[in-house]
Amino acid sequence: MPAPDHSPRVAAVNAGQYFESEPSSPSRRHTVPLALPDLSLALTTDRGVFARDGVDPGTKLLLLEGPVPATSGDLLDLGCGYGPIALTLARRAPEATVWALDVNRRALELTTLNAAACELSNVRAVAGEDVPHDVRFVEIWSNPPIRIGKAALQSLLVTWLDRLAPNGRALLVIHKHLGADSLARWLNDQGYATERLTSRMGYRLIEVHPRPGDATTKEASA
Repeated sequence: MPAPDHSPRVAAVNAGQYFESEPSSPSRRHTVPLALPDLSLALTTDRGVFARDGVDPGTKLLLLEGPVPATSGDLLDLGCGYGPIALTLARRAPEATVWALDVNRRALELTTLNAAACELSNVRAVAGEDVPHDVRFVEIWSNPPIRIGKAALQSLLVTWLDRLAPNGRALLVIHKHLGADSLARWLNDQGYATERLTSRMGYRLIEVHPRPGDATTKEASA
């Protein structure tokens, strides 16, 4: 019998579509660890959410290799799942407000549950439409939902990248086999200054800066 395929191409879909707003799989919660040099968390996860069997290696690379987060202001975890990125940011930047966004209702419930269990009061797990219009993010951190499709992913990224503060930045982790390099080129073509920070285990860690004038223009027209 061949060994099971645990590559990111397969692991993301083993438990159904994690980007459904209402997961069809019955709930079966369990706990997974998140161990980093500066913190250790026990996170409750469930069927129907991304990387339910353990923190995704791309997410862990982002948290290990990403820069020190901004210490204040509004931070965004785009596609939060059950919260490993959001909770790490909240622990590392206790004076910041961390917005954890997902379309998956179960994922938002888990992030809220995990934040409470870890005594982190600076996490806001909400759907995108519940983020106040005037919020501008000093940082966006994301292991983006590649499975939603190219056009939907591009639209999602533009929507939230255009809400970066003028001096803000986004940190994205994407596997090269899932289009990391082509997405970075596309973002550059759209006017976002994009830089690869590191590459490890096939994952690219990419820093993205806002298009000149985006946040200022949007605030003026609001």
